[in-house]
Amino acid sequence: MADFSGNSLTCIRGERVVFTKLDFSIGEGEVLYLRGPNGSGKSTLLCLMAGLLRPVSGEMLWNGESTREDAETFRGLLHFVGHQDAIKTALTVEENLTFWAEMSGVDPAKRSVGEALETFALSHLASLPARFLSAGQRKRLNLARICASPAPLWLLDEPSNSLDKASVGALRKAITTHQEKGGLVAVATHEELSPDTNVLDISEFTNNKSAAA
Repeated sequence: MADFSGNSLTCIRGERVVFTKLDFSIGEGEVLYLRGPNGSGKSTLLCLMAGLLRPVSGEMLWNGESTREDAETFRGLLHFVGHQDAIKTALTVEENLTFWAEMSGVDPAKRSVGEALETFALSHLASLPARFLSAGQRKRLNLARICASPAPLWLLDEPSNSLDKASVGALRKAITTHQEKGGLVAVATHEELSPDTNVLDISEFTNNKSAAA
C-alpha cells in the first residue's frame, strides 16, 4: 500500500510565509485536490512535494519514511507537470516522449510511448517537430509524459489549462486508470477530474505575515 503525507509543513519564500503547519495525506488510488485563491501556495506545495523546494519545518513521508532519506530514489517515484513545459522543440513529438521515458530510468519494457501518444490524441503528430505544435498540443505532449513511463505519484499543476473538452476527457481517463492501478495524484485545478472529494484548501494554512514578523 502506497502512502504519501506531509506533517506540519511551513514554507517561507523571500520574507513571505506561504503557509504554516500544513498537513496532507494521499493514499493508494486517491486524488488530492489542492484548492485556494491565486497566490495561496498551491504551486509551492506541489514543488515541495516534488522535492524542488524544502519546507522550513515539517516533513514529508513516503510509506512512513522521510523523503529526505533517499531523495534521489523518491524523485524516481513521481511525475511532476508544472506550468513550464519541458519540450525540446528540435525533437519530434515521439522523440520528446521517448527522451522523457529514457530519463525516468524505467525498464524499456515498461515504457508506453505509443500508448501515451494515443491517450492524448498525438499519434498523428508523432513525427512532427515539437516547434510546430499549438499551445494545446504542447500541453497534451507535456501531459503525455505521465503515461509514457510508470510512476506511482503524479503531481499536476493546473493540467487542464489550454486543453479543449476532449483533451480534458483524456486527462480524466488517464487519472482514473492511474487510480485503478493504485496510483496517487495531487492536482491543483478547478476542474473535477475524478469523483474523489479529497480536497485540501491551502488558504486555511496561509496568512499575510512576513517571515520577519
